[in-house]
Amino acid sequence: MIGEFGRGARTAIAPTSGGTPDGLIADCRASVELVWTLVRTDFKARYHGSMNGFLWALLKPAMMFAVLMTVFSFLFQDPRYKLNLIVGLCLWEFFADATKTGVVALDAKAFLIKKVRAPLWVLVLSSMANALLTLAVFSTAIVAFLCISGQAPSAINLLCFGAYIVALVVMVSAFALAASVLFLRVRDLNQVWDVVVQAGFFLAPVIYPLGIVPERFHFYFYLWPPTPIVEFSRAALLTGITPTSTAHAYLALEVVACLAIGVLVFRRFAPRAAEYV
Repeated sequence: MIGEFGRGARTAIAPTSGGTPDGLIADCRASVELVWTLVRTDFKARYHGSMNGFLWALLKPAMMFAVLMTVFSFLFQDPRYKLNLIVGLCLWEFFADATKTGVVALDAKAFLIKKVRAPLWVLVLSSMANALLTLAVFSTAIVAFLCISGQAPSAINLLCFGAYIVALVVMVSAFALAASVLFLRVRDLNQVWDVVVQAGFFLAPVIYPLGIVPERFHFYFYLWPPTPIVEFSRAALLTGITPTSTAHAYLALEVVACLAIGVLVFRRFAPRAAEYV
């Protein structure tokens, strides 16, 4: 498998004539080929020898949904609770899985940093491919179920849901860029993040409706990035209510802030990443 990666990597990052239009096109093509090689190799390595392969990635959130629904449906009598729960879990699982993988992305690919001429951001972003694939499968299944059951969201609400997915991916990518280079210097970062994710699961309104929290505290809940994504997605998909322009402006501001911080931290520490692997 490593041999396969090596062959693909040599093809993907062949020298280009940088600066010219043809060189830029070649660089883009090389980056795409490298991402595909990394994703394919990581997918094969993760599920190598597994009887059910990718199904295990779907089984975990499905089992968690079954357990949480059994327990909490007795507490919350909202007829939409089950759908609210599965939408929240779908988005949360991507956030938790992709950020945990992103923290250790460069360390896990340390053997490539010194041996392969490749942009480090490619190594980081490609590490989230499995989580992104799981998110795509569950999101498609949710929308398909709503359509089959006669609760199909409107076109505008589907577009909004797609935009929220993009916003979540951008925020997670920004976090992964920053955390991956910081982890090379602070090796406790992944342990700290595990604790934050465990606490954050209860801070985000995944298993409970945000309405049970006094409204004066809602602002603090919305500072946690998954919260607006979960709430806006539920509104668009399940209630047919499009969030206000003010709410969208807040989300856009949060995305831009996360992206700016992530890129700045990555650009500050990435040039010396090879010294710490």
